[in-house]
Amino acid sequence: MTQTQRILVTGATGTVGRQVVAELLARGHDVRAVTRDAARAAFPAGVDVVEGDLTEPESLAPALEGVTGLHLITFGGVTFSPLETGPRILELARSAGVRRVTVLHGGGPTPLEDAVRAEDGVERTVLMPVEFMANALEWADGIVASGEVREPFVDRLSAMVHEADIGAVAATALTEEGHGGREYVITGPEVLTVGDKVKTIAAAVGREIALVELTEEEALARWRAAGLPEDVIGFLRETYGNTPEVGRTVSGTVERVTGRPARTFAQWAAEHAAAFEGRS
Repeated sequence: MTQTQRILVTGATGTVGRQVVAELLARGHDVRAVTRDAARAAFPAGVDVVEGDLTEPESLAPALEGVTGLHLITFGGVTFSPLETGPRILELARSAGVRRVTVLHGGGPTPLEDAVRAEDGVERTVLMPVEFMANALEWADGIVASGEVREPFVDRLSAMVHEADIGAVAATALTEEGHGGREYVITGPEVLTVGDKVKTIAAAVGREIALVELTEEEALARWRAAGLPEDVIGFLRETYGNTPEVGRTVSGTVERVTGRPARTFAQWAAEHAAAFEGRS
């Protein structure tokens, strides 16, 4: 049992941030969560919610008092633009006595992550998760409405990761020794096709779900109709059509770092069955 520590979590209302908060609480640590709008944060009891903005580093100074660990994201503000404020945030963290920093990789090089990698004054860990299992929630409306999933490149492979396991790796790196200077690729325990995922969700909800494969042209038209920028469309086209090896290879990081096996997609689907049944 590690000694109780106080950890500051930025991006705390996000998919991963909430899991970092939950894991730290479960381990008995004090959690301080940063959000731009504390009134709408809806965190569990016991979380110290403070307002702050990563685009304005000085707003974080009071929140850093008494903190031993800091979890960072690389995008901020209402537009979720890449943050240029990393050096100042890290300077404030060092001055406050922060010992450990984790940063959630943003999918490519970013100024804040670069600043963390160059930082020598704290133990820093880069978290590099592959596809989130939570991405499957994008299928919920189609499953509820018509009992089908419509996707391109259905044979693409993914070692997708449960977001709670990202939170668990982050919490370990923030509160235990031995993770400074590490870059952790975080995956689930298995490699799945789109068809595998659909069958798993179908088993969780106890109904048949059809998988309809879109052509590449149909997928491009759908993404454009949804208003996605061309650079995002290009990223999806490349990632889905030619998934990088890192995204389709089980890393084993979760078990090595946390001491427990990574959660399966079947576990995730069972936990989120209500969304695919139209109950949430």
